[in-house]
Amino acid sequence: QVQLVESGGDLVQPGGSLRLSCAASGNIFRINAMGWHRQAPGKQRELVAIISSGGTTNYADSVKGRFTISRDNSKNTLYLQMSSLKAEDTAVYYCNALIQTMAQSVRGYWGQGTQVTVSS
Repeated sequence: QVQLVESGGDLVQPGGSLRLSCAASGNIFRINAMGWHRQAPGKQRELVAIISSGGTTNYADSVKGRFTISRDNSKNTLYLQMSSLKAEDTAVYYCNALIQTMAQSVRGYWGQGTQVTVSS
């Protein structure tokens, strides 16, 4: 069984910074691509950033230059450093990962989400 657990969500003022973490655990053989998505109230879930197993990154236009995705493969952990936060960044942030288990099956997994609220 594989689990993804996010942490780091909080209430922050506009212009502030926050760092999210997502730790993967369980019957993991290899983690391929990992990513952060977010869902604001009344809106569809959207991709924020993605990082390959080799470190190649891609970002949504709305967060380019403000957010940085990274990963520590030795810890099976994904990060999202967010700066210059805006009210429109308010959402539940979810991590996901494409994981190969010890049984050699490959599928996507999602975390439970962490709330980020940007407000004065």
